[in-house]
Amino acid sequence: MSSYAFWNNKGGVGKSFLCFVAASEYAHSHPDTDVYVIDLCPQANVSETLLGGYLTSPNAIHSLNTKTPRATVAGYLEARLNSPFKMIEDVSPYLCEPKHFNPNIPENLRLVCGDNLLEIISEAIRQTSQLSIPIDAWKQVLNWVQDLTVALRKQSGDRDTLFVIDCNPSFAIYTQLALVAAEGIVVPFTADDSSRRAIENVVALLYGITDEHTAPYARISFAKRAKEDGVSVPKLHTFVSNRMTLYEGKASKAFKAVNKTIKQTMDDIYNKHRHIFANPKESPSSTFIEIPDYHSACVVAATTGTPLHKLKPGPKIIAGERVQLNPDPLKKYRDALEQFVNCL
Repeated sequence: MSSYAFWNNKGGVGKSFLCFVAASEYAHSHPDTDVYVIDLCPQANVSETLLGGYLTSPNAIHSLNTKTPRATVAGYLEARLNSPFKMIEDVSPYLCEPKHFNPNIPENLRLVCGDNLLEIISEAIRQTSQLSIPIDAWKQVLNWVQDLTVALRKQSGDRDTLFVIDCNPSFAIYTQLALVAAEGIVVPFTADDSSRRAIENVVALLYGITDEHTAPYARISFAKRAKEDGVSVPKLHTFVSNRMTLYEGKASKAFKAVNKTIKQTMDDIYNKHRHIFANPKESPSSTFIEIPDYHSACVVAATTGTPLHKLKPGPKIIAGERVQLNPDPLKKYRDALEQFVNCL
């Protein structure tokens, strides 16, 4: 697979940070591949990190927003709204090179920046998808971001490409555009029951697989229409158990208990619906990736826009506060995230 959407129907699970890690580490270890990040979350968190963190990103994002056209994902979608059923061949005006703003980022990483305007234009996008003419308006609109990936692949020529797409937790129209553009879904979660319910929602919303109480809604679901109209839907690729709580170097009992419940939930779904998984020959529980909680490293990386391969142990000053990165926890954190990136 060469395109991944990072999505869970629950916020606060570390989705945008994992997006940043996946894109920056993959670009670093694969210099002959063009890595494109498409930020389809109105909060633009992954864009902020790629553009240098909290100090430099506000000016960077402002400069992209004030260009004509806006050099953001909303700028691209505005152009599609102006001509809904005609592809845009030259998408370079909506693309930026994060390295120009943040020297820590690899040269082969490109960004279609997030934009809060995305939320404002979402209703216009939804209404365009409901037009009666042409008869395939919904399908064409749902493919807008997929069209963007096609244009970017063409721009890369003979070079390999990887797409990392950050999604909003909601199932808004712009999230649907993001998911349709992806081949696989990375589902980050934390070990709590709300994460389990959110993963069940991912399966219900995207594939129409649900319980008897909500089955009637499946008849009018996104999944049903996607199947009828021939809209591609990605497969469940990787489950990332993020921010694993450790006690004396091992996963805590509470974490293990909740994590076991989530694994069982996914295995139960897998046993009945293997076709929705990217690897139908392997149960999802056997491939869960566990990332230990190392808050200090996450804060330093996110607030300074420093990729993990450039993160060094030692004291750091963040917003006037001293943060210490210790070698052993940092290595364990890096090793776990490297295992995750190697799955892509």
